Amino acid sequence: MEEDEKKRILIIEDEKHISEGLKLNLSLKGYEVFVAGDGIAGLQQWKDMSPDLIILDIMLPGIDGLSILQSIRLEDEKIPILILSAKNKSIDKIKGLECGVDDYLGKPFELEEFLLRVKRLLKRTSWNNQQEIKKEQKSNYYFGDNNIDFAKNIAYCKAGTINLTEQESRVLKLFISNKGTPLHRKKLLEIGWGYAKGTTSRTIDNFIVRFRKYFEDNPKKPKYFKSRRAVGYIFDHE
Repeated sequence: MEEDEKKRILIIEDEKHISEGLKLNLSLKGYEVFVAGDGIAGLQQWKDMSPDLIILDIMLPGIDGLSILQSIRLEDEKIPILILSAKNKSIDKIKGLECGVDDYLGKPFELEEFLLRVKRLLKRTSWNNQQEIKKEQKSNYYFGDNNIDFAKNIAYCKAGTINLTEQESRVLKLFISNKGTPLHRKKLLEIGWGYAKGTTSRTIDNFIVRFRKYFEDNPKKPKYFKSRRAVGYIFDHE
């Protein structure tokens, strides 16, 4: 268990008796365990501590678990994530898989099964080299005459060569991963910014103005970044 003793696990769970029980049992197995009681704190701890595994509830205060999952996947496709939720119908599991979860366990659950799933998921952290190769192969995204190099955060587009900010790159990934699906402003804030302090729907509008300037032939008649009345925005292309 020497390797397991070095593994860091983040539990994002608002029910204290569950998080304390999980922390105790995982600690007894030699893992280093951290707990966040809401979605916003969970995202911050993920950024601060770089865990090897995340155990995630869906129904959370602040930001729901699926939004947390999507937010993390914009930056890290490798970290194993296990959803542990009372929402355990097939449709709930399908939504989790669509958002990028690695495993899904419904509440209530058997402790031994949970611990075995944790152990299996942690083996993924040794696959980094192969995953990096795949990531490099998929670093460019093309639409129209535009090319976004996410490895370098550079866009080659109508406006020329644009050095994208980290946040611009993050929001573009969010739109691309939801191609053809309208994104509500609330979801854009939750997933793209994690409800960062000072972020408003006006911030989103400003990003769209910039994207249209970068990528559209006619920003006033956008083909790719379109508005949806009373909803938000949609990214699409043939």
